[in-house]
Amino acid sequence: MTSPVRLTHARASLALHTIRSATDARAGHPLLLLHGLGERTPATLPLGYETWPGAVYGLDFMGHGDSTIPLGGGYTCELLMADADAALAHVGPATIAGRGLGAYVALLIAGGRPDLVLGAILLDGPGLAGGGPVPGSPSVIAVNPAHGAPPDPFALAELTRDPRPPDYATNFARQVTHLSPVADPIAVCAVGRPPWLEAVVAEPGVVVSSLAEALETYAAGV
Repeated sequence: MTSPVRLTHARASLALHTIRSATDARAGHPLLLLHGLGERTPATLPLGYETWPGAVYGLDFMGHGDSTIPLGGGYTCELLMADADAALAHVGPATIAGRGLGAYVALLIAGGRPDLVLGAILLDGPGLAGGGPVPGSPSVIAVNPAHGAPPDPFALAELTRDPRPPDYATNFARQVTHLSPVADPIAVCAVGRPPWLEAVVAEPGVVVSSLAEALETYAAGV
């Protein structure tokens, strides 16, 4: 993996990694990997993605990996969706594969940018459930101020409490299934099914498949 490209989102400097370049000039659109909560972009191509013909990129969310850590937290999945939007602006139309927290963000950005997301693959991983379908009791988050390395403890604390109402998630699913040029633009490969994901699976245009099947389908193009 080469040195990351630096992208700017608001005051954050984001790291976009090239995990693997395209195998040839006719390889087609790229694949963008979104990691789970507390993780970072893998240094090498993860197992199971070898069949993807195009370039493979990975984005470090703010507060993770080589991206910057904002002062005082304030993380939401919608902010991470904007991180993914900055990555799409750089790489162009792409298929997105998200693990855990990255799966939820993949759904959000697919609904927000249905013209640019050529298939969203939702996978198990840390942060998949978030804070559940309804907000929890309010509390003051206390973290170690001396902790200087990623992942940001504010990110771990805040994003594990981020509510994920099923009806909110299905709004994004319906947006992408109605507007995407891809026939079945959301592929659920996750075994874990928190309430938001159960609701998404029930939507028309959402398929349940293996990772290999989803990669083959979306690599074939629109």
